[in-house]
Amino acid sequence: MNLTKNPYKGSRDFFPKDKRVLNYLFDKMKIAAEKFGYEPYDGPLLEEVDLYKAKSGEELINDQIYDFVDRGKRHVAIRPEMTPTLARMVAQIHQETPKPIRYYAIPNLMRYEQPQKGRLREHWQFNCDIFGAPDNFGELEIIQIIISLLQSFNANHTHFEVLINNRKIVDFVFKNLLSCSDELSYKLYKIVDKSKKVSKEALQEMLNKTDLPASKFETFYEYLNLKNFNEVETFLAKNGFENPLKPFIEKMTHLKLNDYLTYDPTIVRGLDYYTGVVFEVFDKNPENRRAICGGGAYANLLQIFNEPALTGVGFGLGDVTLTDFLKTHKLLPDFSKQNPDIFITYLSESCSDFAMEVSQKIREFEGQNLQVVFHPLPVKPNKAFTLAENRGAKLIIIIGESEVAARRVSLKSLITKEKIDLEFNALETAPILKLIML
Repeated sequence: MNLTKNPYKGSRDFFPKDKRVLNYLFDKMKIAAEKFGYEPYDGPLLEEVDLYKAKSGEELINDQIYDFVDRGKRHVAIRPEMTPTLARMVAQIHQETPKPIRYYAIPNLMRYEQPQKGRLREHWQFNCDIFGAPDNFGELEIIQIIISLLQSFNANHTHFEVLINNRKIVDFVFKNLLSCSDELSYKLYKIVDKSKKVSKEALQEMLNKTDLPASKFETFYEYLNLKNFNEVETFLAKNGFENPLKPFIEKMTHLKLNDYLTYDPTIVRGLDYYTGVVFEVFDKNPENRRAICGGGAYANLLQIFNEPALTGVGFGLGDVTLTDFLKTHKLLPDFSKQNPDIFITYLSESCSDFAMEVSQKIREFEGQNLQVVFHPLPVKPNKAFTLAENRGAKLIIIIGESEVAARRVSLKSLITKEKIDLEFNALETAPILKLIML
């Protein structure tokens, strides 16, 4: 048998330099969520397929899940998304838990998709959800978290925008103005969702294949051509419908975050459980003009468990699309090197025991959690500096015969080139150690 050295199609091997990037993203995600008081949760890698059938789209169930029958004859799937698991968990505890409930997770997910730029079969996804919040507050806070996260990478409204809509607007247009049945509404959702990706001729052809009367085409296109919040306000007022986005936009304006928002009638988020604000965050760079993440408000997520309606808002952000966004805008730091705090080595075998003793002492400095790389072979000074610099170390310690005899340690900063000589027992007080905290 000839085994391939490559990972499964659509998945990745994470060598240390790749894992550094992933950990960096995870750290930023955790900080962003916890800054707003969200708590981490997790669930099983496997769920019964019926859970996804109850709350996921047809495309996911029919084409994308990895499912199998286990030894107990249960039909299960590797989780393709986290929301159904979250719904199952919240259904267990929401009645006795103070509101709002704020949860976040960074689960590993798998979908059988065609791998392409920004899309793989396996990825990690940052999910934040809030349940039981007052009107507009949950939507506001969820989008604040996304903006705060992207700002932590030094991105701003010139790099990305939040394309926003409200399912109540879409439902009003489809049900009241176009007089659509549920079946026709579902078809129009799909057409609207694809409208920016196809030509005008292809769009018209899709519309012709539906049961929508030709007399309603003008209204459909009038809606689809709305370009900003003023236009949607005028359109809805003309048709006697109060704009459900208005209070939300006013709050975002008060927080000076409205520069990030753009109205887009094509943002509908096809899943059935969305009932209010829906949004997608888009990269503005023409080289990567695509959605970075998406989400929205829902009210009926728990009803499959015969639980009363509970308002919720959430989003999902994949590590692949986030990494592409950061690379496109040159906002991703260089993780090609390990960047340990201190690199320690010695000049001859007789110095190795003291060099290890120094390494151990520094690792035990209370509350500092320093990363110390010990090179276990004797090297000449020039080679020692090359090894330390190649790893991206901040400080270097080279132990020679004189250091062993005097039980002293010489520390040199590879950043400032500052050097200091200290007794072994005074190491923890070295002012030069402050450099590694930069």
